[in-house]
Amino acid sequence: MEIPGFKRLRALLGAVGILLFAALMIALWRLGRESSPARGYSGTVSCRECHERFYQLWAPSQHGLAMQPFSAEFARTQIVAQRGEIVIGEYRYRVEIEGGAGWVQESGPEGRHRYAIEHVLGGKNVYFFLTPLSRGRYQVLPLAFDVREQQWYDATASMVRHFVDRKDEPLDWRERPLTFNTSCYSCHVSQLSTNYDKATDSYHTVWLEPGINCETCHGPGADHVRACGRNPDCSGDELALVSYRGFTAEQTNATCGPCHAKMIPLTTGFQPGDRFFDHYDLVTLEHSDYYPDGRDLGENYTYTSWLMSPCVVAGQLDCLHCHTSSGRYRHTGDRANNACVPCHEQRVRQAAEHTHHAADSPGNVCVSCHMPKTEFARMQRSDHSMRPPVPAATLALGSPNACNLCHRDRDAAWADRWVRAWHSRGYQAPILEAAGLIQAAREGDWMRLAEMLAYIESPERDVVYATSLIRLLASCDREEKWSTLVQALKDRSPLLRAAAASGLAFRPTPRTRDALMQAVQDDYRLVRVRSAYALSTYPDGLLAGEDLGQFSGALEEYLASLESRPDDWASHYNKGNYYLDHGEVELAIHSFQMATQLQPRAVEPLVNVSLAYNLLSENVKAEQSLRRALSIEPGHAAANLNLGLLLAELGREDEGEVALRAVLAVDSGSAIAAYNLAVLVASRDLEEAIDWCRKASELAPTEAKYAYTQAYYLHESGATDAARRVLEQMIERHPAYAEAYLLLGAIYEGTEQVESAAALYQRALEVEGISAGDRYRLAARLEALRTWSER
Repeated sequence: MEIPGFKRLRALLGAVGILLFAALMIALWRLGRESSPARGYSGTVSCRECHERFYQLWAPSQHGLAMQPFSAEFARTQIVAQRGEIVIGEYRYRVEIEGGAGWVQESGPEGRHRYAIEHVLGGKNVYFFLTPLSRGRYQVLPLAFDVREQQWYDATASMVRHFVDRKDEPLDWRERPLTFNTSCYSCHVSQLSTNYDKATDSYHTVWLEPGINCETCHGPGADHVRACGRNPDCSGDELALVSYRGFTAEQTNATCGPCHAKMIPLTTGFQPGDRFFDHYDLVTLEHSDYYPDGRDLGENYTYTSWLMSPCVVAGQLDCLHCHTSSGRYRHTGDRANNACVPCHEQRVRQAAEHTHHAADSPGNVCVSCHMPKTEFARMQRSDHSMRPPVPAATLALGSPNACNLCHRDRDAAWADRWVRAWHSRGYQAPILEAAGLIQAAREGDWMRLAEMLAYIESPERDVVYATSLIRLLASCDREEKWSTLVQALKDRSPLLRAAAASGLAFRPTPRTRDALMQAVQDDYRLVRVRSAYALSTYPDGLLAGEDLGQFSGALEEYLASLESRPDDWASHYNKGNYYLDHGEVELAIHSFQMATQLQPRAVEPLVNVSLAYNLLSENVKAEQSLRRALSIEPGHAAANLNLGLLLAELGREDEGEVALRAVLAVDSGSAIAAYNLAVLVASRDLEEAIDWCRKASELAPTEAKYAYTQAYYLHESGATDAARRVLEQMIERHPAYAEAYLLLGAIYEGTEQVESAAALYQRALEVEGISAGDRYRLAARLEALRTWSER
């Protein structure tokens, strides 16, 4: 038997096909343009003349000071001298300040280097510092300053996540995720142009002003200044400026969203008032930076959990209800609970009765229980899902809960008892149910698949949980999921519709094609882009005529989205996948190489470039790429799988077996590894081969060849009755799989059950879906039996 070749055994980055660097400190936002950043913009100095009071509120705010030049005044008033060197690996670091200038001195194996501090980021919780490096890059320095603790610390070590199932490692401070031009620029400066040059991998980045200025949220102000200079009483359209007075809550939230979301950009053209999902996709709970219940583990910013808030789902709450346009919180001190009065007046007026805490205690403040603060990388963040405390989730999943964030001397079981005593309606149960499904999907526990599909289809589903489940279903090959995904293309949420569209990639059936052809005409760009991606994985001949014309527009949007981040390795990786799917192998190789150049430690481009090399029969390069991938991540399942298949294809079966066993050591649910391992060991150990085929068939019951091969090896080993039972069951599940009829017929013939064999072949000839070639073979066997019986 032959081992299948390299067919789509690619390294996937996730359900949406994009990898986000979870270790980024700052969210990507309005992407830098390549033209002049100042066209039509006048700067905050032009606003100050008429809006002095607002200017004075904005200038010292976190928006106004999102980035600022390092200065003697800053050094004197905002930071303190470092006490002792900080050791990071083989290097020692010290901050030096002299005459208003600052440096970070590095001492290590290569000697001493001094890195000038030019800019300062942040300040609410911590200050990060930027230094210029080669090719126009501004890099986040390895030392940061904790504002609350008034101390210097190792910045990258603070960004390490404490995952339950694996160990995270700190980045080197020179790595690209900590490059300002790549990762943090447009949420810290205004009217920026990255001016990235792909040919030289260099930047010529410029911006109009540091910080988030007025025109970031109100649009270009030059026309407004001219119009109102002529007529100080100008109003309406004469203002020539974005006004929020006519915005819906959704428009306001979408305008704040890009800087406060863990998102994936589709365009560089977002403007205040635009719809979020016309320009961005959103990361949900498929990402391990979230606990399964949606609480924050790593850095997630706000927008995903915000969409889980019942107050937001109701459609009336916008960011400016609680925050000023400069980012300050409106409701503090004795007025803290006023934020909730418009919708929850009775509970606010009787807060102590609702909270079961004393009226003058922190526990009687609404946000203490509904928006508790947790900390990551020394940065505090409030939970914007606004859900009540769920200590039962802490017990089940290890996620934080508001009760124990205050009562640190008590455990979650204690908190759970109080919550259940106070709230008989059991509000924890729906959250635990949804979170349990997320956890099961993360672990590949498809015994709960029916529950997952029912949740996605439920009118009461939470959009974030449901979207997360759809994305996590990417690793599930059970047949019953497809109907739910097709149905989800009609969901009311563009986020969920887009996830469903992505999930239909590599599933080229008439039903999925027709559903996706409707989706490429969706009102939201995100849905069109993800639908075009899915259709781009289908065979070229599946679309023709009018369908092809409708698809082409969405395909252009999809390809344009891959160009929105020319300095992002994942963009080149996804472009490589597109080229590979369409047979443009040389272009695919170039794209994968670009991805590796931008992020040398990314394993996925190395795995997929090996597929491209294999298509060109350049198997030495294919093997080298896979070996390099495994030197970075020895346990990477896709790299080991493809290496095992390649080595087997080259006749190096012993080495291939080692690689396939390495896959199963880290991913016991890999049906394809189990199947191919069975093929490799069959020549020396049929019993082991049968066991691996049985496992493969159990893991992937929709893949007919796994059960067929199990039956073949059973027959070879002399276990004819067992082989017959497997084949009979298989024919019930896969009635159009001709090889099963032929093998079962051969078993009947070999045991002198000629009539049973003839009846089987006749039955097969009446089945729809069997190819003409297979019909010929079946008819030939039937005719041979008839000829023999007539003798």
